[in-house]
Amino acid sequence: MISRYSRPEMSNIWSEESKFQIWFEIEAHACDAQAKLGVIPSSAAATVWKKGTFEIDRIKEIERETKHDVIAFLTNLAEHIGTDARFVHQGMTSSDILDTTLSVQMARASDLLIVDIDRLLTGLKRRAMEHKRTPTIGRSHGIHAEPVTFGLKLASFYAEFNRCRDRLVSARREIATCAISGAVGTFAHIDPSVEAHVATKMGLVIEPVSTQVIPRDRHAMFFATLGVVASSVERLATEIRHLQRTEVREAEEFFSLGQKGSSAMPHKRNPVLTENLTGIARIVRAAVVPALENVALWHERDISHSSVERVFGPDTTIGLDFALYRLADVIENLLIYPDAMQANIDKLGGLVHSQQVLLALTQKGVSREDAYVFVQRNAMKIWAEGGSYLDKLKTDSDVAAKLSPNELDALFDLDQHFHHVDTIFERVFG
Repeated sequence: MISRYSRPEMSNIWSEESKFQIWFEIEAHACDAQAKLGVIPSSAAATVWKKGTFEIDRIKEIERETKHDVIAFLTNLAEHIGTDARFVHQGMTSSDILDTTLSVQMARASDLLIVDIDRLLTGLKRRAMEHKRTPTIGRSHGIHAEPVTFGLKLASFYAEFNRCRDRLVSARREIATCAISGAVGTFAHIDPSVEAHVATKMGLVIEPVSTQVIPRDRHAMFFATLGVVASSVERLATEIRHLQRTEVREAEEFFSLGQKGSSAMPHKRNPVLTENLTGIARIVRAAVVPALENVALWHERDISHSSVERVFGPDTTIGLDFALYRLADVIENLLIYPDAMQANIDKLGGLVHSQQVLLALTQKGVSREDAYVFVQRNAMKIWAEGGSYLDKLKTDSDVAAKLSPNELDALFDLDQHFHHVDTIFERVFG
């Protein structure tokens, strides 16, 4: 991922330095377990920890000749350890290192993403409580429907990202497995207790059965989960983008002192952050189909999955980390305009209360079909001519025959739409 969309905490997980350090730790822990079994001398295991180190440039130099990254690493390691290096990687295969390292990296990345979501949830809850009873118009198909509150809007996103958090926790558990089972996964040349020891030391659990690789259905589930989270990011970002449109302007990204919106038009205040988030969501979702295709590897192993994961492992987690962090910042600093929300509610002269009138007429003995005709014909006049919907209804003889002026006035009380806000908030926030 380019530096523009990278935060150091997540990028460091995928750095060359971090990767080779994990490789070393896996090898050294395996040596400890092998020494305990008597397969290698205890002194050799101690030497690995004491003298084991690596140089990235040297590994790359060796790899140019060997065309094999793990062998290049082991060769460089041996240059420091000396003769005891012959005991390193006993009974292991490259995938034991590569797959277990990827598991560690994805688990650590998941931990950061969960922290990101927790921050976003805190911001959503605070702003939802702040605007629990701030009236705004609900829209279906982009058209005014009935009033909601802005707090309810945010509560729906809180509930969604709470589900995202649960999915991430599950995805982390899914991919946090360790395979140190040797060629084709049979433990023919290494004891299963070595795998168990390395798993414990690296914060993983053992893979119950591997081939020569950890099964890629786990990784597919992980990347699919990231894709779902990215889509939730996009949904919230898209909502803010719509609300910031000039014709709406109910909410707006914070515009800082000195910020510029356009190189040509000095008046512009564009939703650049949420547009950016929409784009990053596309990048994260791009990993989902390749991850699914990685599941069907040949026999016990091929490496068609490797290039995909080397790109998308870092890019998706770094991108999503950046997106969640930015989205939390947007929510925390979101400019919210209740007066504009009320003005938009009033824009259609009270049409938003049409269902209340429809239901009231049915309660008075009018068939639903006739009630719909009475209510709609007056509503269409407001669409065409403007004016007050309440006044139109009061002068409609069919409506007036069933509902008094006072009864109609009561039906246009905005608070009637919010009777159960507390119930919904209790469901969402507890």
